Amino acid sequence: MRPGNTSRIAALLTLGALAAPGCVVYDTSGGPPPTTGGGATVETNAPPVIDWANAGCYWDSYYRDDIWYFETDVDDPNSPYDVVAVYADVYDARSGAWVDSFELYPTSDPYYWYSDWLGSSTYLACGYPDYVVDIWAYDSYDAEDVVSVYPVIE
Repeated sequence: MRPGNTSRIAALLTLGALAAPGCVVYDTSGGPPPTTGGGATVETNAPPVIDWANAGCYWDSYYRDDIWYFETDVDDPNSPYDVVAVYADVYDARSGAWVDSFELYPTSDPYYWYSDWLGSSTYLACGYPDYVVDIWAYDSYDAEDVVSVYPVIE
């Protein structure tokens, strides 16, 4: 094989791959969709949107412990099923220090995510008035949304 043929073959393979039908390009910039030539399809990923969030704690006499709960409604313009993870990060508003993190779980309603935890399994104190909770939602392309709420002490 002659020395110049290798670069020609690579160029032809690249052009063939770009023109192949079924090529999908994902744009995660959030801007207007780019234009493409050939048979490529452009799909724009939109970040999830947290519509509502809540956090709080209460005393449960059956468990004889505090119960911490975290809940949110998350939508995604691409589909509520595009949301793949939701977390609650708790911070001390006085010092700004991180205190604890919790995973929220999907429910039978694709928009609603929830979890609750025994207080003895956390680093949280139910009566402490200066917590702030950041609720984070992530989609399958790691696009995100976050809201901050103050927990309700019941």
